[in-house]
Amino acid sequence: MLPTFVSNSTGPFHNLSTSFSHEDPCRRNWRDDSVIAVDSNGFKQYDVLDALHMDRMMSKIESWRKDPGSFLASQSLRTQCSVGEEVFVLIVEGFLIFNYGPLNELMDMRYFLEIPYDVCKDRRGSRVYTPPDLPGYFDGYVWPRYLKNRQEMEDMVSDIVFLDGLKSKEDLLDYVYGDVTMEIQSLMGKD
Repeated sequence: MLPTFVSNSTGPFHNLSTSFSHEDPCRRNWRDDSVIAVDSNGFKQYDVLDALHMDRMMSKIESWRKDPGSFLASQSLRTQCSVGEEVFVLIVEGFLIFNYGPLNELMDMRYFLEIPYDVCKDRRGSRVYTPPDLPGYFDGYVWPRYLKNRQEMEDMVSDIVFLDGLKSKEDLLDYVYGDVTMEIQSLMGKD
């Protein structure tokens, strides 16, 4: 089995979900806005698994798992390793990846980047969305849904490494890189 390492943040890693969907990674991965349910406040429910095209994503992941070299070539991506030196690592990121059982079963490592409410609200407020968030969207929908989905995730999965999103990108990368490197070495030693 090829190692699959998973994060729920984009961070400094190459975001293969962008390559999978060829769309804006922030707003359009695995979903069609025309079929997204709207709640009683008029907010689209992007965090409902049915609103995401998990079947499409799983199909792409299975294609990668069967032959990562061919998959990368089909996406116009290349490795920088010499032939025979390749170790393929897939990083899947997203805000509900740990809430989807079939995907969760494929993961060898799980990282969750967390930040406090005030920092999250400030960061979201500094972004420009098209269409823009409705007034009250963060407090009335985004944060409550985050808390709900996080609780579901924690109920489903026990081996998530929680990372402090207030640390520098370099510190986070160093930590995850060290973890992933040790896991690869461990897996290669068993072959």
